[in-house]
Parts: sequence; C-alpha cells; structure tokens
Amino acid sequence: MKFTAHKLNIFLLLKLPSAYICGVRVKEITAYSCVATVKHRWINQNPFNSIYFAVQAMAAELTTGALVMYHINQSGKKISMLVASNKGMFTKKARGRITFTCNNGNLIALAIEKAVATGEGQTFWMTSEGYDQAGEKVSQMDFEWTVKAKQ
Repeated sequence: MKFTAHKLNIFLLLKLPSAYICGVRVKEITAYSCVATVKHRWINQNPFNSIYFAVQAMAAELTTGALVMYHINQSGKKISMLVASNKGMFTKKARGRITFTCNNGNLIALAIEKAVATGEGQTFWMTSEGYDQAGEKVSQMDFEWTVKAKQ
C-alpha cells in the first residue's frame, strides 16, 4: 500500500473513529515526517474553551504512529508495533487549528532492522509538537514505541 494522507484519513475513519469524529486529519507524510491537524470545535473541547488534552494526544500519537506504520510497510516484514509509554507537556491553551508535526522518521528503520535481525523487541522515543496558527507551541508529546518482528 502506498502511504498517503488521504489513505491514512480513511484508515482513521474505519479504525480510529473517535479521532476522525474529533477532527484529527493527516495533512502530509514522508519517510521522515508526518503532519496532522485538529481544529477546536464543540466535539473536542474541554471546559476551559480549548482542545481537550486527549484529542491533542490523539493527533500527536497519529503523527508518530503513522511514521512507524510507513516504515513497517516499506520493510515488507511482519512487524508488531505498540506504544509502551508516553508523556506530554502543555504550554498554552489549544485554540483554533493546531498542527502537530513529528520529524523522527529517521529513527524507525534502524529499530526495524534490529528487531528483524535479533528477533527481540526494540524501543525508541518519538516527539510530536503542536503549534497554533500564530506559530506558538501549545503542546509536546513524547511516545515510546516498541517494534518486534512477528514469528
């Protein structure tokens, strides 16, 4: 399957409907980066008139997870993937359209190679940062991914 933003958004609708309903959308993906956006709306708000933290986490996780899926697809191997842990930092209310970007695609291919070569799971951290329309950082999410070759 060729990875495109459009195909990932269809995947969201079918496999992650809560993210789709909340307005999370992939805008672009390459081997090295993934960009997703979410706009503040009634369905994804918190009581403080900004985007609920979990919706921000969905968009951020998608940027990292889509890159892992991209590289697994490119490898042609059967690889399982799982978020082992995550952490987040919020610096400003998320209002308007927030753009999340992960630029850590370079970390994945090596982890997949090691997982296939050793048969052991490999872990690595990926970061996604969210910026509002004024270019101000609203949040940063870090996800620890585990990849393991399937038997």
